[in-house]
Amino acid sequence: MADTSAYNGPEGEKDEDEDEEGVEDTGYKTVKDAVLFAIDVSPSMIKRPPPSDDKRADRDSPASAALKCAYRLMQQRIISNPNDMIGILLFGTEETKFDETSIGDMAYPHCYLLADLDVPAASDVKRLRNLVEDEVESEKLLVPSKEGVNMSNLLFCANQIFTTKAPNFSSRRLFLVTDNDNPHPNDRSLRSAAAVRAKDLYDLSIIIELFPISKPGYGFDRTRFYDDIIYRTSPLDPDAPAPISSVAKTSSSGDGITLLQSLLSSINSKAAARRALFNLPLEIGPELRIGVKGYTMIKRQEKVRSCYVWLGGEKVQIATGSTAQMAEDTARAIEKTEIRKAYKFGGETVSFAPDQSKEMRNCFGDPVIRIIGFKPLSMLPIWANLRTPTFIYPSETDYVGSTRVFAALQQKLLKDKKMGIAWFIARKNAAPVIAALIPGAEKLSDDSEQLMPPGLWIVPLPFADDIRQNPETVLVQTTDTLTDLMRSIIQQLQLPKAIYDPARYPNPSLQWFYRILQAIALEEDLPERPEDKTIPKYKQIDKRAGQYVIEWGEELENEYRRWASKNRKFSSAPTKRSADTAAVHATSLVKRVKTETGPLPASTSDGGMTDVEMMEQNERGNISKLTMPVLKEWLGARQLPTSGKKIELVGRIQKYLDK
Repeated sequence: MADTSAYNGPEGEKDEDEDEEGVEDTGYKTVKDAVLFAIDVSPSMIKRPPPSDDKRADRDSPASAALKCAYRLMQQRIISNPNDMIGILLFGTEETKFDETSIGDMAYPHCYLLADLDVPAASDVKRLRNLVEDEVESEKLLVPSKEGVNMSNLLFCANQIFTTKAPNFSSRRLFLVTDNDNPHPNDRSLRSAAAVRAKDLYDLSIIIELFPISKPGYGFDRTRFYDDIIYRTSPLDPDAPAPISSVAKTSSSGDGITLLQSLLSSINSKAAARRALFNLPLEIGPELRIGVKGYTMIKRQEKVRSCYVWLGGEKVQIATGSTAQMAEDTARAIEKTEIRKAYKFGGETVSFAPDQSKEMRNCFGDPVIRIIGFKPLSMLPIWANLRTPTFIYPSETDYVGSTRVFAALQQKLLKDKKMGIAWFIARKNAAPVIAALIPGAEKLSDDSEQLMPPGLWIVPLPFADDIRQNPETVLVQTTDTLTDLMRSIIQQLQLPKAIYDPARYPNPSLQWFYRILQAIALEEDLPERPEDKTIPKYKQIDKRAGQYVIEWGEELENEYRRWASKNRKFSSAPTKRSADTAAVHATSLVKRVKTETGPLPASTSDGGMTDVEMMEQNERGNISKLTMPVLKEWLGARQLPTSGKKIELVGRIQKYLDK
């Protein structure tokens, strides 16, 4: 239920002729995702870690941890992606079970279909929750078979499930969780048969995602078997699966929760399928085009109401909505051919026929990314960015050889520190923009896991009409000493590796919304308060930077006193001051300097303004226009309370003046 995700597209398809003025037609279709978990139930996968007194120690076996990951993913998808399918298949079990109506009459020994591939209902989530929470029931189910696992049989079973339950889904993926890196060490025929079955899955656009688990004292070696089954990711291959997952490690000493968190991190990173925003030609020169696909890497996730329900009957039913346009005078239904779009110009209405409107919208040509020149990357200011940038990647669908040309262009721009200037029309009916093509290098984690593939970023640039002048702001210049002390504070408050990862800070409002829906749908107890990961860690901040903040406050107080001695007319505040009070006075000075030329009288040394001057402001009705620091300074000089809102301060002053 993370609030940052890949672009999923709107619900349904939109007609190009039905878009209204000011609304761009997206033209995207709903993309559904089908995920089948295949969890290994071998003796090593059901072995629990050794007992430990540590509260953070692992308690789950690898198979139980994988089931919990599947449960959490199903728990999230039932609300955030209600149209996606999820299934759970256990292999290597002593018991065999599958739905004959879904995958035919053929038997698949030692394959247990725990949850059929389907849109999960609340009852399915409840049943899986009871299974992962009941250790006795889990031990009865997770009984390994005495025979070895036939991987070709497993892959063929998954093939039948996908082709039967989700034949037309554009995204179908098999999540394979195992710790056995060589299931057929001595049988070359079984290895070849498994490779053939894996190739059949890829030919059907079914992607196999491997989530390996290393055993204590032994790492997972993909080269022994799974390099022939799982196609390695190539940065230049757009049809390849997502980057290879890092190996999740089991705890041999029981001194930390590593397995469940590693699996959750790996699975969540691939929970959302890669869905292209557009597929366009990239025109490098005259008659030189390659194919590229565009992706929105991070998009804000909103609360989506998937349907309306009707509560007027005996039971709740999903309502089907329909829209009809009526004539205002006769209430007659109006046909689509009777409606014409119009624009107001010079007090008159100018109407256009549908063909004319369509021709006007397409006057700039077909969607394309056309490079019109190159500039040094240093010429791009940091503020020259109108909207979220789009990541583009090569595609061989329309133009063969696009990958090589794209890679050469990306590497050349990266080497010479240049950017391309492009004419960019994202889709039909979209307004053209001038965009910068910025090269992006490949990013790897400490475990050599690919975090970001190499590619190009499309950054829309502003036109002259989009640029506005910044308002003039009067600031108080700080000193070098204060700057050095603040630099120490900032250095102590740096994020790990100085990298901000938005996936680590989910939207608390959205998470609370999902949590309430989940509790109602699954008949759970309502939570008391939301989990907010954006709340600062005050204790850690105080431990790391508390002393530096105090030193900065003391220096600020000293600087203020030196400044006040040079500016006597502002030095009427009490002698004993705090750092916060000094900061408030610094703000008031900025505002008062700007208003010195106005109708406000000059300040005096007994509280900023005299009683007569404040009386004049009250009679003019300008007392509410004074700033909060001025009001507090005047009240403090007369031993009156200075706390409260502005309306309360004005009331105290007026009451004092009445006396």
